[in-house]
Amino acid sequence: MPEATIEFSKELTDFIQEWKDKPGNLIMLLHRIQGEFGYIPRAAAEKLSRLVGLPLAKIYGVITFYHYFKTTKPGKHRIAICLGTACYLKGAQSLIEEAESILGVKGEEVTDDGLFSIDPVRCIGCCGLAPVLMIGNDVYGKLTKEQMPDIIAKYRNA
Repeated sequence: MPEATIEFSKELTDFIQEWKDKPGNLIMLLHRIQGEFGYIPRAAAEKLSRLVGLPLAKIYGVITFYHYFKTTKPGKHRIAICLGTACYLKGAQSLIEEAESILGVKGEEVTDDGLFSIDPVRCIGCCGLAPVLMIGNDVYGKLTKEQMPDIIAKYRNA
Protein backbone atom coordinates (compact mmCIF):
# COMPACT_ATOMS: atom_id res chain seq x y z
CA MET A 1 0.00 0.00 0.00
CA PRO A 2 1.50 3.36 -0.97
CA GLU A 3 2.08 5.49 2.10
CA ALA A 4 0.32 8.47 0.53
CA THR A 5 -3.01 6.60 0.72
CA ILE A 6 -2.49 4.97 4.10
CA GLU A 7 -5.63 3.93 5.93
CA PHE A 8 -6.08 3.30 9.63
CA SER A 9 -8.25 0.37 10.70
CA LYS A 10 -11.50 1.17 12.48
CA GLU A 11 -9.96 -0.17 15.69
CA LEU A 12 -6.95 2.15 15.38
CA THR A 13 -9.14 5.14 14.53
CA ASP A 14 -11.39 4.41 17.51
CA PHE A 15 -8.33 4.05 19.75
CA ILE A 16 -6.97 7.41 18.58
CA GLN A 17 -10.33 9.08 19.22
CA GLU A 18 -10.46 7.56 22.71
CA TRP A 19 -6.92 8.68 23.59
CA LYS A 20 -6.52 11.93 21.64
CA ASP A 21 -7.34 14.25 24.55
CA LYS A 22 -5.67 12.32 27.36
CA PRO A 23 -2.42 13.65 28.84
CA GLY A 24 0.66 11.67 27.85
CA ASN A 25 -1.19 9.98 25.00
CA LEU A 26 1.43 10.17 22.28
CA ILE A 27 3.50 7.13 23.24
CA MET A 28 0.36 4.99 23.55
CA LEU A 29 -0.83 6.14 20.13
CA LEU A 30 2.54 5.49 18.51
CA HIS A 31 2.72 2.00 20.05
CA ARG A 32 -0.70 1.24 18.59
CA ILE A 33 0.24 2.55 15.14
CA GLN A 34 3.46 0.53 15.13
CA GLY A 35 1.47 -2.51 16.25
CA GLU A 36 -0.79 -2.14 13.23
CA PHE A 37 1.87 -1.50 10.59
CA GLY A 38 5.01 -3.05 12.11
CA TYR A 39 6.64 0.40 11.97
CA ILE A 40 5.47 4.01 11.81
CA PRO A 41 5.12 5.08 8.18
CA ARG A 42 5.56 8.81 7.56
CA ALA A 43 2.01 9.04 6.23
CA ALA A 44 0.73 7.52 9.50
CA ALA A 45 2.65 10.10 11.54
CA GLU A 46 1.23 12.86 9.33
CA LYS A 47 -2.29 11.52 9.72
CA LEU A 48 -1.85 11.21 13.49
CA SER A 49 -0.63 14.82 13.57
CA ARG A 50 -3.84 15.96 11.88
CA LEU A 51 -6.11 13.78 14.04
CA VAL A 52 -4.72 14.85 17.41
CA GLY A 53 -3.61 18.38 16.55
CA LEU A 54 0.07 17.91 17.37
CA PRO A 55 2.91 19.26 15.22
CA LEU A 56 4.58 16.58 13.13
CA ALA A 57 7.94 17.68 14.58
CA LYS A 58 6.76 16.80 18.10
CA ILE A 59 5.62 13.36 16.93
CA TYR A 60 8.95 12.72 15.20
CA GLY A 61 10.77 13.97 18.28
CA VAL A 62 9.20 11.12 20.27
CA ILE A 63 9.63 8.55 17.49
CA THR A 64 13.33 9.28 17.13
CA PHE A 65 14.01 9.55 20.87
CA TYR A 66 12.79 6.04 21.68
CA HIS A 67 14.76 3.22 20.07
CA TYR A 68 11.64 1.01 20.10
CA PHE A 69 9.90 3.01 17.38
CA LYS A 70 10.83 2.23 13.77
CA THR A 71 10.32 4.45 10.74
CA THR A 72 11.24 1.80 8.18
CA LYS A 73 9.49 -1.48 7.55
CA PRO A 74 11.32 -4.37 9.24
CA GLY A 75 11.80 -7.79 7.71
CA LYS A 76 9.10 -10.42 8.14
CA HIS A 77 11.38 -11.97 10.77
CA ARG A 78 12.89 -9.23 12.96
CA ILE A 79 15.97 -10.58 14.73
CA ALA A 80 16.21 -8.58 17.96
CA ILE A 81 19.68 -9.09 19.44
CA CYS A 82 20.16 -7.81 22.97
CA LEU A 83 23.09 -5.48 23.59
CA GLY A 84 22.33 -4.93 27.28
CA THR A 85 25.30 -5.19 29.62
CA ALA A 86 25.07 -8.93 30.36
CA CYS A 87 24.51 -9.87 26.72
CA TYR A 88 27.20 -7.52 25.46
CA LEU A 89 29.76 -8.91 27.90
CA LYS A 90 28.90 -12.46 26.86
CA GLY A 91 29.40 -11.86 23.14
CA ALA A 92 26.23 -10.39 21.67
CA GLN A 93 28.23 -8.26 19.22
CA SER A 94 29.55 -11.46 17.61
CA LEU A 95 25.93 -12.60 17.15
CA ILE A 96 25.14 -9.40 15.28
CA GLU A 97 28.22 -9.75 13.10
CA GLU A 98 27.40 -13.39 12.32
CA ALA A 99 23.77 -12.58 11.46
CA GLU A 100 24.92 -9.74 9.20
CA SER A 101 27.38 -12.09 7.49
CA ILE A 102 24.79 -14.84 6.96
CA LEU A 103 22.09 -12.46 5.72
CA GLY A 104 24.31 -10.09 3.74
CA VAL A 105 22.99 -6.96 5.43
CA LYS A 106 24.52 -4.26 7.60
CA GLY A 107 22.93 -2.44 10.50
CA GLU A 108 19.15 -2.38 10.39
CA GLU A 109 18.85 -3.11 6.64
CA VAL A 110 16.26 -5.59 5.41
CA THR A 111 17.28 -8.56 3.28
CA ASP A 112 16.42 -8.27 -0.42
CA ASP A 113 13.70 -10.91 -0.06
CA GLY A 114 12.11 -8.93 2.80
CA LEU A 115 12.40 -11.87 5.19
CA PHE A 116 14.93 -10.64 7.75
CA SER A 117 16.10 -7.53 9.53
CA ILE A 118 18.49 -7.26 12.46
CA ASP A 119 17.58 -4.98 15.31
CA PRO A 120 20.09 -4.39 18.11
CA VAL A 121 18.03 -3.73 21.26
CA ARG A 122 18.97 -2.56 24.74
CA CYS A 123 17.31 -5.30 26.80
CA ILE A 124 15.05 -8.28 26.24
CA GLY A 125 14.72 -9.01 29.95
CA CYS A 126 16.43 -12.41 30.02
CA CYS A 127 19.80 -11.41 31.47
CA GLY A 128 20.33 -14.84 33.03
CA LEU A 129 20.27 -16.35 29.53
CA ALA A 130 22.80 -13.92 28.03
CA PRO A 131 23.48 -13.51 25.20
CA VAL A 132 19.89 -13.50 23.95
CA LEU A 133 17.98 -12.86 20.75
CA MET A 134 14.31 -12.85 19.84
CA ILE A 135 12.59 -13.61 16.57
CA GLY A 136 8.89 -12.88 16.87
CA ASN A 137 7.90 -14.34 20.23
CA ASP A 138 10.68 -16.95 20.23
CA VAL A 139 13.56 -16.31 22.65
CA TYR A 140 16.97 -17.95 22.23
CA GLY A 141 19.49 -17.77 25.05
CA LYS A 142 23.03 -18.73 25.97
CA LEU A 143 23.91 -18.39 22.31
CA THR A 144 27.12 -18.68 20.39
CA LYS A 145 27.68 -17.40 16.87
CA GLU A 146 27.94 -21.03 15.72
CA GLN A 147 24.21 -21.45 16.48
CA MET A 148 23.15 -18.54 14.26
CA PRO A 149 23.01 -20.42 10.91
CA ASP A 150 20.58 -23.02 12.30
CA ILE A 151 18.37 -20.41 13.98
CA ILE A 152 18.13 -18.31 10.82
CA ALA A 153 17.50 -21.41 8.67
CA LYS A 154 14.48 -22.25 10.84
CA TYR A 155 12.78 -19.02 9.69
CA ARG A 156 13.79 -19.01 6.01
CA ASN A 157 10.79 -21.10 4.97
CA ALA A 158 8.44 -20.09 7.78
